[in-house]
Amino acid sequence: MSQATSKKYDGFGTTAIHAAQEPNPIHGAVMPGIELATTYAQQSPGVHRGFEYSRTGNPTRVVLEKLIASLENAQHGLCFASGSAATASVTSILRTGDHIISIDDVYGGTNRYFQKIAVKVNGMKVSFVELGGTNGARNLQTFVEQKCASSSSSMPRPKMIWIETPTNPMLKCVDIAAVSAVAHKYDAIVVVDNTFATPFNQQPMMLGADIVVHSITKYLNGHSDVVMGVAVTNSEAIRERLAFVQNSLGAVPAPFDCYMVIRGIKTLHVRMARHAQNALQVAKYLESHPKIERVFYPHLASHPDYNIARSTMKTGGGMITFLLKGGLQESRAFLENLKLFTLAESLGAVESLAEHPAIMTHASVPAQQRQQLGIMDNLVRLSIGIEEVDDILKDLRIALDHVAVVSKL
Repeated sequence: MSQATSKKYDGFGTTAIHAAQEPNPIHGAVMPGIELATTYAQQSPGVHRGFEYSRTGNPTRVVLEKLIASLENAQHGLCFASGSAATASVTSILRTGDHIISIDDVYGGTNRYFQKIAVKVNGMKVSFVELGGTNGARNLQTFVEQKCASSSSSMPRPKMIWIETPTNPMLKCVDIAAVSAVAHKYDAIVVVDNTFATPFNQQPMMLGADIVVHSITKYLNGHSDVVMGVAVTNSEAIRERLAFVQNSLGAVPAPFDCYMVIRGIKTLHVRMARHAQNALQVAKYLESHPKIERVFYPHLASHPDYNIARSTMKTGGGMITFLLKGGLQESRAFLENLKLFTLAESLGAVESLAEHPAIMTHASVPAQQRQQLGIMDNLVRLSIGIEEVDDILKDLRIALDHVAVVSKL
């Protein structure tokens, strides 16, 4: 197979295509091989050529791990069987009783894991705090001082700060540098879920993050045919702890899936540019539509965190969330009449997807918390694909024509 290398390139697209890969030294293949072996020959007991057992390390997986680390300007990468497995593995470097502070708006599966597994099974403590917007760092500082810093506090000081930016589904944006500065005052590990933005748009390691995670399933793979996750870091100590968890839990991806993601990443820069180009046009169209109450898109001037998004993200990305005028009935009418868009969970693929967060991806979030976050029955999330934008707009226009006009009482 081609050998994993650490050669660096100036351009993001060049890195996406070439990083961590060289032609096979034996027969010259330009793509990494799919190494299916589960075990590897040793020259003497304990003397091997870097691989012992495929759960611990696999040549195809190593190429992918180094490739994603290069894209995020990180030194180390570790791949997992899913984004949720990456989340569980990252939190597993903590101990029972440790405190995680998470941004309040997170992927429903992350919220479920924190509340149902991290707290109830692993005995950790989890707090949800508004970390988005210009007050995010101040909110973190205030929460720690009031809830964690005194002898009478009910919570220990946080060991980990968990950030999504933009968040799922409300697309809140976080000042990563400011929040990281506060977190590091308390020696907390900063984790940034960069799934929505991708390293094409922002590289949290450059802004103070200690760990960056992705659901590779989404934009990095980009073709709705692989489930996988990853964590990257610059800390050797964190890498060692994550590698121990990776090997111990064994939630690792198959070599074929790793190969598929390597192939998908080669077009990441081209895809992300087109996702964003289409999404901005769609966001502007929706914002002008009389049946739309509000549109959330990071690079719309109306977005509450627009200035943060403009400073941290190269583009606004491919995700749009909006509120229809009306309720569940209007949402169903819209979603049931889409033809080009597929009504499905997940996101970040070449095809356009639509979903209803309150019923689908965020149904596991407690109803009261959904209401506080604004995840209402009239909230719709769109993952804008890379089809011709005129076809996307036509599909949205026809679906909106089936939504009844809601009159004000």
